[in-house]
Amino acid sequence: MSRTQTRSSRLASVRGSFWLVPAVFAVSAVVLAVGLSVLELRLALPIGGILPSGPAGARSLLSSIITAMISFTALVFSITVVALQLASSQYSPRVLRTFLQDRVIQITLGTFVATFLFAMVVLAALPDRAAGRLPELSLAASMALVLCSTAVFIYYLHHITTVMRVSHIIAAIGVQTRRCLDADRSGDEGDEGDGEPEHAGQICQVIGALGPGMIVDVDVDLLAEIARRHRCAISVVPVPGDFVAEGAPLLHVHPVGDQPPAPLDPGDTVQGVSISVERTPGQDIGFGLRQLADIAERALSPGINDVTTAERAVREAHDLLRRLAVRPRLPRVVHDDDGTVRAVARRQSFDSLLAVAVDDVAYAGRDQPRITRALVEMLRDLTTVALPEHLPAVRRRLAEMTP
Repeated sequence: MSRTQTRSSRLASVRGSFWLVPAVFAVSAVVLAVGLSVLELRLALPIGGILPSGPAGARSLLSSIITAMISFTALVFSITVVALQLASSQYSPRVLRTFLQDRVIQITLGTFVATFLFAMVVLAALPDRAAGRLPELSLAASMALVLCSTAVFIYYLHHITTVMRVSHIIAAIGVQTRRCLDADRSGDEGDEGDGEPEHAGQICQVIGALGPGMIVDVDVDLLAEIARRHRCAISVVPVPGDFVAEGAPLLHVHPVGDQPPAPLDPGDTVQGVSISVERTPGQDIGFGLRQLADIAERALSPGINDVTTAERAVREAHDLLRRLAVRPRLPRVVHDDDGTVRAVARRQSFDSLLAVAVDDVAYAGRDQPRITRALVEMLRDLTTVALPEHLPAVRRRLAEMTP
């Protein structure tokens, strides 16, 4: 099964990965331990008598640090796994990414791993003879790392009990989605959405997806470069957040000018569209609204019946939709200097985003007056700020909910 990733999607995947921060801390610890050992041998720093006076005492100290850090790391990993299980079962499986991208959790694990590796390297550098000179600067740094690890562990316990609260999870989803909105800049670019490919109705080639998955990122600049080389225009069929089946239409190639372009290589062209096994924040603005709707629906289920949590999720969705209602959902378009359209990628429509945030929650909360009232208040507020092209979708749902 083949899936593709754009350059920006790869970078975002690395930046948001759970392993990046611990890996940086681990490498830094090894480099620091080796560097301090070399520095002590070269400079003969006068710091004797600060820590254990012999290799046996130093080995005992470092062995204790190594054992403690292994225990700390196992404890942090266990607590994190329990937090993930609780969040998945009580709120939504789609909120797990919020925990895995939490910098405090990553820094805590990275600090413990760094202290462990630093102590291991220093232990290996200890002299075998009792009269040998001890790397006392490295031993002092090991103790400092232990103190730092203790402080980080205490803050981690405070942090994990805070972020497990549903209000903080909902707020974190809102913050992440607002960042995506700011990066998306829908309608703020000067020439976006101002054109369609020449002969847009003519399709000279249909390029299918190489594998099934969710559309998470579209690199219109790369598609435009490919289109210029082949003297054609390319339009993306699905939008971020859509599922595409293997072989289903992914890209349409349109002629530019009188001569039809030569057939494009599907393997090169599909690199402009990232397909993943799950939705991710970024260009997929609806992913945040989907998470909020999932939390609200789960809270309204008979087994949980937590109307307050559902109402909090609706209020957060209200803020996001209010920001979206004042922005035109124009497609992303790349032009040549002469105005020729080379690449077009549609955005999620406001109607589809509104459907995610309202329709399922309204059905699940139809017997809960607080939820119905919150949704009606939200829709009425949106009618006061929404652009004319968004008003029909808002008014249609408002009419359905108000007899």
